[in-house]
Amino acid sequence: QVQLVESGGGLVQPGGSLRLSCAASGIMFTIRTMAWYRQAPASQRELVARVNADGTTYYEDLAKGRFTISRYNANNTVDLQMNSLKPEDTAVYYCAAPYINKWGQGTQVTVSS
Repeated sequence: QVQLVESGGGLVQPGGSLRLSCAASGIMFTIRTMAWYRQAPASQRELVARVNADGTTYYEDLAKGRFTISRYNANNTVDLQMNSLKPEDTAVYYCAAPYINKWGQGTQVTVSS
């Protein structure tokens, strides 16, 4: 059974940090590209960052310099460290194995004072 389970969302003030984590099972994690996406209200889901099986990473402009994606093959997890958060980062964040179309249920991140 495939499961991607996110955790770590919440409410944070502008300029603050959050670390999201995704625990994966049932997907042969070590060979998968993993990614974080987000979807703000009334907006389309968008890519934030992805990490390939070989550890190489890609960041959308919205994440460059502020977010870091990391994978831990020993325990099948992928994290997203988010720093210098802005109100426009408010969204539901989804963990995904995009090339096999597997998605988590999402975790809410709200950046507000």
